[in-house]
Amino acid sequence: MPGNDVSLIGAWRSNVEFHSGALASIKGFEFMYVFNSGGTMTESSNYDAAPPVPPAYGIWKSLGKDEYEAKYEFFITRGPNMIEASAGAVGWLPGGRGLLIESIKVAADGNSFTSSIRYEMFDEAGNPAAGGGEGEGRAARMTFH
Repeated sequence: MPGNDVSLIGAWRSNVEFHSGALASIKGFEFMYVFNSGGTMTESSNYDAAPPVPPAYGIWKSLGKDEYEAKYEFFITRGPNMIEASAGAVGWLPGGRGLLIESIKVAADGNSFTSSIRYEMFDEAGNPAAGGGEGEGRAARMTFH
């Protein structure tokens, strides 16, 4: 959306690199986002299957000219422990949740953004867990060519 009405609304694809925490070892990390006009958003990554996790859901707001903040969460899954497995548990079980808080700066032409991301992890009881970290992203608006 070029011009004076630069907006975050739309679909985006981002390359993300975490410099610290549990996600720092992931190379080639990509996010796809959809930012809706009502202030809600959805994010999915190319690593959502390792281990399987659903997409992240969240909210976003404008902080001023071309600057935004997004806050989105996803559920973490885990394999059954030995006791659960011996009782017949199979598949992936709830393992807590992840929270991402992203500061976004959209370029003047409205077709790209840069961001800084903070990742926080929580256990199944909602208590902070080890593994959070920080990273950055570079996104391009998805368009028809």
